[in-house]
Amino acid sequence: MSTPSIVVLISGSGSNLQAIIDACNAENIQGEIKAVISNVESAFGLERAAKANIATQVVNHKAFETREAYDEALAQTIDEYQPDLVVLAGFMRILTADFVRHYKGKMLNIHPSLLPKYQGLYTHQRAIDAGDCEHGVSVHFVTEELDGGPVILQAKVQIEADDTAETLAQKVHVQEHIIYPQVVQWFCQGRLQMNEGYAVLDEKQLPENGAKTL
Repeated sequence: MSTPSIVVLISGSGSNLQAIIDACNAENIQGEIKAVISNVESAFGLERAAKANIATQVVNHKAFETREAYDEALAQTIDEYQPDLVVLAGFMRILTADFVRHYKGKMLNIHPSLLPKYQGLYTHQRAIDAGDCEHGVSVHFVTEELDGGPVILQAKVQIEADDTAETLAQKVHVQEHIIYPQVVQWFCQGRLQMNEGYAVLDEKQLPENGAKTL
């Protein structure tokens, strides 16, 4: 069996990208990152990729008049690398339905909340404002519903009385860097699929909140 190929999409610093690079280098992921693609030329994650001798490309969304035209160009760039898996790691774009369907069952995203809670933005502040005692992060398959695809794995953190959105984000980041490489490894091992709109691990359909909660 050939080594699964991965393409990672980023818009910013790429801390989750770095966690996945490190896991590949440590052979904790039996996959190879073929390329890192960003919609932002100044994204620091591109430097992380270059330092790891990974190909980089920029497909700047500002160069396209429509979301559809951008996603079509992005897909063409991704497909040059024939990836088995597309990983969204802080890619700050809402994707078109056609793009999502093109990568159905082989595109992952990480979202900073315990989905289905707090889809969209500002999740840390929303959890604090709601008086929640816990918060967290979810890795899920990407579907046409924003942050609505089947959850694979979650990790929880406690919300303390003195937490701010910034301190809570820091706690969540620590967990992100643990669970995202884990899920990528499950996929590369052939243990993880999306079937009939559900996440399936080791041939068992996962519940709404994923395989387990760390």
